[in-house]
Amino acid sequence: MNEKRSLKTEDLLEYEIVSDPKFTPYGNAYTYVSTTINEKKEYESHLFSQSLDSKDRHQWTFGKEKSNNIYVSPDGKKAVFQSNRSGTEQLWLLPMQGGEAQQLTKLKHGASNPVWGPDSNTLIFNASIDPAEDSNNLSEISKEEKDKEQKELAKRPLVINRLKYKSDAKGFHDQKRTQLFALDIETGNLEQLTSAHTDHILQDVSPDGNEILFIANLGENEDYEQVDDIYILNRFSKKIKKLTDSKGTYHRAVYAPVGNKIAAFGHSFTYAGATLTDLYIFDPVSHEKSILSAEWDIQLGDAMIGDTRLGNSESGPIWATDGESIFFLATDHGVTGLYQVSLTGELDVLYKENHHVFGFTYDAHSGSFILGISTPTNPCNFYHLKKDGEIHRLTDFNSALLSKLTLAEPETITVPTKDGEEIQGWLLPPSGYQDGEKYPMILEIHGGPHAMYGQTYFHELQLLAAKGYVVVYANPRGSHGYGQEFVNACRTDYGNGDYTDLMEVVDYVLANFDFIDKDRLGVTGGSYGGFMTNWIVGHTNRFKAAVTQRSISNWLSFYGVSDIGFFFNEWEHGLNLLDDPKKLWDISPLKYAKNVETPLLILHGEKDFRCPVEQGEQLFITLKHLRKEVEFVRFPDANHELSRSGKPEMRIERLNHICRWFEKL
Repeated sequence: MNEKRSLKTEDLLEYEIVSDPKFTPYGNAYTYVSTTINEKKEYESHLFSQSLDSKDRHQWTFGKEKSNNIYVSPDGKKAVFQSNRSGTEQLWLLPMQGGEAQQLTKLKHGASNPVWGPDSNTLIFNASIDPAEDSNNLSEISKEEKDKEQKELAKRPLVINRLKYKSDAKGFHDQKRTQLFALDIETGNLEQLTSAHTDHILQDVSPDGNEILFIANLGENEDYEQVDDIYILNRFSKKIKKLTDSKGTYHRAVYAPVGNKIAAFGHSFTYAGATLTDLYIFDPVSHEKSILSAEWDIQLGDAMIGDTRLGNSESGPIWATDGESIFFLATDHGVTGLYQVSLTGELDVLYKENHHVFGFTYDAHSGSFILGISTPTNPCNFYHLKKDGEIHRLTDFNSALLSKLTLAEPETITVPTKDGEEIQGWLLPPSGYQDGEKYPMILEIHGGPHAMYGQTYFHELQLLAAKGYVVVYANPRGSHGYGQEFVNACRTDYGNGDYTDLMEVVDYVLANFDFIDKDRLGVTGGSYGGFMTNWIVGHTNRFKAAVTQRSISNWLSFYGVSDIGFFFNEWEHGLNLLDDPKKLWDISPLKYAKNVETPLLILHGEKDFRCPVEQGEQLFITLKHLRKEVEFVRFPDANHELSRSGKPEMRIERLNHICRWFEKL
C-alpha cells in the first residue's frame, strides 16, 4: 500500500471539477460538465452522461476546447450545448443516439444560454450584437480575422460616455448588447427578437412556447441604476410586458409547469447589497406578486466561498411537477442544502448536512434529485437523493489523487464576542501534527464581504495546512449564513465590528488550542479580505507576516476606478466620494500605513477591474517610501477571479508566493 503524502501546490492541476448536473427527460440518466486542466496548463470542459444504475460514464465531447451548458430537448432525441470549438462560443446540436455534433449558430460574436421551445425544434438564446449590425448578415469570422480586428481596435482611442463602461468579467465595454434570438432548427431561420440598447438576459420559455421571460433594465436611467426587471415577450407579436416595478433586482425567473405562475429570486435593495435574496411568485396575467420567503431569514442560493468550483450549476428555483411547490438551495451556518416550499409557505429541508450542495437537478417522473456535493476533503461528487430521503453516491471523482493525500478535517469553532454575537469558524490542524509541539497559525479572511466560508473543499486552505500551518477561517459580521441583521452588520462600520470579530477569533483559538504559537501568526485575504488584511496590519502588530490579495487600500480612489465603485461606496459605507471624503479616508487602510510593522506581500492582477491594481500600487509605494518591509507581485492578464478561475500557471504562481512569504513565520 502506498504511503500517503501531503497536498502540493501543483495538485491544483490534477483535479476534475464537475458541475451542472441535469436529468435527461426520462429520468434514467443525467448529463454534466467536467472541467480539467490539460498538459498545456489550459482549461478544457467536456460533456458527459451517466445512467443512474451504472458507474460507467459516456463522454460526448472531446478535444482541447470548452463545451458546457447542455440541454436535452423535451422529446429526448437531441441536445443543444455551447462550445468554443469553432473559435467563438456557439450553439451546437448533438443527436442522443450518437453521431457528430452539428454547428447551429455562426454569429460573429457567438451565442449562449439556449432554452428549448416545447416543440423540440425552436431554440431561444442570447447573442451579442452591435446596433449597427444586421444579424442576418453577420457571420462568424476566423481566428485570424478576429485577431486582426482586435489589433485594429487596439490602435483606436476608446471613447467613453457611460458610467458602466467596464466590468471585471468583460473588460472595456463596446456598443454590443445582449439580445434575444429564436432559431428554427429544421429551416435554419434565425430571428432577432429584441433590439433595445441594453442587455436582455434570457430566463425561460413558457410551456406553450408563446412567451419568453427575460431580465433587463429598459428604463432611461439604466446606466445609473442597479435594478433589473422581469419582462414577458410575446413570441409572435413581439409585445413586451413588464412584470416588476423597477425597484429591485431579479434572477432565475422560471415558469410553473402549466405556465400560470412564475417563480424568481430577487430583492428590493432594502439593505443595499447586503439584502437577503427572496423567493417571489408572480401571476403573469395580473402581475400580482407574493413573497414566500419573507419570514425565513436565510440566504437563498449558494453563497459559499471556495477556490475549486469551475462551471455553473443550478441553485433553483425549480418547480415540482404538480406546480404546487418549489425546490432551491439555501445558505445557512456554513453549509448549503436543498429546500422545498409549498405555495402556502410551508418550508421543508430535503437535504442539509455538513456539506456544500453546489447544484441540483430534479426529475419530474420519480420526484428524485441529483445533488452536486463538495466536502472539506473532497472537491465534488454527484449523489442520488430519492423521494423518500434515501441518498447514495453515484460517482468517485478524483479518487486516484485523493487516495494519495492526507487532508485536514476542519474543527468547527463558535466564538462568543464581547458585544453578544457568535462567530462561526473552523480550524484546520497542521499536517504531521504531534502533541506537545507548537505550530504557526494563519488567519484567512474571505471576500465579499457578503459571502460565507463553510464546509466545502478549499485547495488554498488545505495547502497551508499541508505546509505545517494551523489554518483558521471564520465568518465575521457581514457574512452570509446567519440572517439579515448579521449580514447587514458591517455596513457603514468597516474596520470596527468586523475587525473586532476577527481579533476575538484569534484570541479564542490562542486560548483554546495550546499548540498554536502566539508569536508566529500570519494573516491573508482577498478583495474585502484584502481590505481587512490591510486594515489589520495598520492597527495591530501581532501578525508576523501578511499577504494582501486583490485588495482595497483607498476608498476615495476606489470610487472612481472600480467597475462597481460608484455605487459600492454608497451601498457599504453610506456615502460617495463628495459626500464626506474625510470619512472615506478614515476607513482607508492607506491612512494608517505609518503604523505597519508586519512584513506585507501585495498580490494583484493587472486586469482586475473590481479592485484595480492601482489599489495595490498606492499601498506598495507608500510602504516602500516609508522603508517598510513590503513586496509587490503583479499578475499579467489576471482579473479579480485569479484565485478561482485564473490561468492555471498564474494560480500556481500565486499559491507559491503565498507559501514563500509565510516562511517568515
